[in-house]
Amino acid sequence: MSNTGIKKLERARDGRLLAGVCAGLGSYFGLDYTLVRLIFVVVSFFGGAGALLYLVAWAVIPEEGEKESIVEGMINKSRQS
Repeated sequence: MSNTGIKKLERARDGRLLAGVCAGLGSYFGLDYTLVRLIFVVVSFFGGAGALLYLVAWAVIPEEGEKESIVEGMINKSRQS
């Protein structure tokens, strides 16, 4: 949570295994990140949707301490060109 008291969804650096998506979602929603990981794994077994959702979340949720996500960076970079 930022110092203004407003919750911000971001990929966490602490508690991450891969990109910090589950740790960030767990922190944002007040859940244990292990539970969020388990949800992604279970959803992945049903048509691979969990893996796809994880990749999308990785691209659109900014990393902790960053101002923009990967997608926002790519859009901003293409606008400057």
